Amino acid sequence: MGPEDVGEGKTLRPPTPHRVNSTLLPASLPWSAAARTETGRLFARANAHPPHPRPAARRHPAPSCAPPPAPAGLFVTLPEAVPVSTPPADPHPAGTRADPDPDPLAREQAHLTASRTALRAMREDVESLDIRDVTANWVNAEVLQRQMEARIKALADLAHTPLFFGRLDYRHAPGLKRPAGAEGPEGPEGSDGPLTGSPGGTAADRGRPADQAVNADEATALYIGRRHVHDADGDPMVIDWRAPVSQPFYQASKKNPMDVVLRRRFGYTGGDLTAYEDEHLTDPAEAVRTSRLLQQEIERPRVGPMRDIVATIQPEQDEIVRSGLTGTVCVQGGPGTGKTAVGLHRVAYLLYAHRERLARTGTLVIGPNASFLRYIEQVLPALGELEVKQATVGELVGQVPVRGTDDPAAALVKGDARMAEVLRRALRSHVTPPREPLVVVRGSRRWRIPAHEVAEIVDELLARDIRYGAARDALPQRIAHAVLVRMEHSGEAPDDRVQDAVARNAAVKAAVKAVWPAVDPAKLVLRLLTDGDFLAAHAGGLLSEQEQKTILWAKPARSVKSAPWSAADAVLIDEASDLVARTPSLGHVVLDEAQDLSPMQYRAVGRRCSTGSATVLGDLAQGTTPWATESWDEALAHLGKPDALVEELTAGFRVPREVIAYASRLLPAIAPQLTEVASVRESPGSLEVRRAAPEELTDAVVDACRAALRHEGSIGLIAADVRVPVLARALASAGLAHLAPGEETTLATRLTLVPASLAKGLEYDYVVVDEPEAIITGEPDERTGLRRLYVCLTRAVSGLTVLHGAALPPQLA
Repeated sequence: MGPEDVGEGKTLRPPTPHRVNSTLLPASLPWSAAARTETGRLFARANAHPPHPRPAARRHPAPSCAPPPAPAGLFVTLPEAVPVSTPPADPHPAGTRADPDPDPLAREQAHLTASRTALRAMREDVESLDIRDVTANWVNAEVLQRQMEARIKALADLAHTPLFFGRLDYRHAPGLKRPAGAEGPEGPEGSDGPLTGSPGGTAADRGRPADQAVNADEATALYIGRRHVHDADGDPMVIDWRAPVSQPFYQASKKNPMDVVLRRRFGYTGGDLTAYEDEHLTDPAEAVRTSRLLQQEIERPRVGPMRDIVATIQPEQDEIVRSGLTGTVCVQGGPGTGKTAVGLHRVAYLLYAHRERLARTGTLVIGPNASFLRYIEQVLPALGELEVKQATVGELVGQVPVRGTDDPAAALVKGDARMAEVLRRALRSHVTPPREPLVVVRGSRRWRIPAHEVAEIVDELLARDIRYGAARDALPQRIAHAVLVRMEHSGEAPDDRVQDAVARNAAVKAAVKAVWPAVDPAKLVLRLLTDGDFLAAHAGGLLSEQEQKTILWAKPARSVKSAPWSAADAVLIDEASDLVARTPSLGHVVLDEAQDLSPMQYRAVGRRCSTGSATVLGDLAQGTTPWATESWDEALAHLGKPDALVEELTAGFRVPREVIAYASRLLPAIAPQLTEVASVRESPGSLEVRRAAPEELTDAVVDACRAALRHEGSIGLIAADVRVPVLARALASAGLAHLAPGEETTLATRLTLVPASLAKGLEYDYVVVDEPEAIITGEPDERTGLRRLYVCLTRAVSGLTVLHGAALPPQLA
């Protein structure tokens, strides 16, 4: 693509500067005026932006965004990626004249070079800060030092990652008043000011009405990238993709241009800008067409860990990404629809839009296994977010070592939501009403509390249905209050100190211990699983006798430490722990491959976001556990988010047309209620299904892997778990080096041998599937086996080869 492809354009000019934000130093701190002045000087360069704006959200009004919180006693604002304020006008409106530059591509390359130079200067500014003389104490110094190190890391310039991937030419300056009928990004609702919600424009512009700061008939060019970059004067050179003014890059269309005249996409080879492609959204003569560069990015071979999709987010995905923090969103998406990427980009957006709140409450990404988490772990750091934690459900509830396994029947019962009530009954059974009056001796006086009065206090606490531990803590104070009432009736005037002293009285402590004893959650679960009478007493009317027998251990364990706990047992212990003491809640949780969780696992995750929100990602057709959910409404109810919004993604961006059409033959048998994924890939992909003699199957699989390695990109060999050792030996004998799931592919080693049980969520350019019949029979029932096969068939990005010795299932025959 060359200069002749640009058509009518405009002179690119950097948008308006962001001015320095005042360093926030509370007057209450015991700092000298000199220290305050020095701090302001040190951080003046770093604070080259105003506070965050109110981000555009589809369903929920989002609160104003602020920079990350500083540690207590020290308030210093480090530079953050923020949206642009009101840009200056270009003297030559877009579309009004031919571009005078004979080489627009060279000009864009020059802007990339200048932007990289500016990013390096931003990083050097932070590196040069000296905090030794401005911190109140060593604790603040350590915290600030860690913040600076994280900021330096976030400002790293990755050589092969494009600094910007698009450009928007606005007809009018974003955030300003529009002529009648004009559409585009506006400021906060009811406001005509800039989107930043703070003074923008040049120094001369500030103080004038917003609609007079820039000539509304002149166009504005903004470069859209992964992070905000500004020059030495604070002028933005690249706008963060999460900023409100960046949203039209993903949402604008011919039908609704959102005040954008031109959308330009950039193509890269490595880190070098080598091409661009323009869409003139207001030109009726230009036909709507599929972006060639967009298709090339989607088709690009996969080598290494999962990468971000920030340059290729589609409008329906962007709507989900920018949904507000206060609501929970559930995304049902078939293979290759980008649901995992959408969830991760939603986290990045929410951290941008609600940084202070989420820095205080925390965020967490939950994946199905460690291999999956290693595969996705580079996405958020590439978007500048380094502090998001990742965990599996097992790691969340890991209060005991998991050394045992359950058969499917036992796991199904233990994962059932009814077990929550069994645990609740068993825990409350430890509370016993007193049989003797309580006598408290204080000084020369004796105060007698009848047993029935203590019983009334206990009943009242039970009726409140608060946590077992909280009620136990409240009981001595309630008993002490009853004693104080008697003291007052006798003419004494006790105060709160007397009540605290009575609550600590030995007789009161002994009564509490007898009536409301402390309970260890693991010991409670251990007793339920080993004592048939105890289980029957509290599971009656909930679990059948057969279900009770199913979960009872054949051989009782001696202690909690020696018990052969299973993964389902650990979830029960987590439930019991929450009944004793409330589990802390995070601000936002992303739950991926959610269809495979049991009701009790949903409850465990829900406790981690009980006062926050969640993004739930999954595909009902890929549920491969005995307890896999059949309905998102049911799953969300167990999660504690029954009002969550359920969105369905049906456009496939990863799996080629022929491959997804072949795999979708299984849908009527595994999830007839779901819509088949429609691939938007231009390439139909390659699909080859071959039968081999059973004794020659392993050799045929090795040959297929060798053929796949002639192509560019990653190769995945997916087989039933029982076949993995056989194939590993065959590959080694053939001299084909291979990796295990979770190990990063390299140019030297591109083949990964994947057990079918770990294939979920992974993707490879070329996939070889070994013996579908073995994959199906490796599961407890046919439906689960077909779902497992569906997962394996949909891991391919470019080509799929299926090799079988036994007959294929009827749906694929």
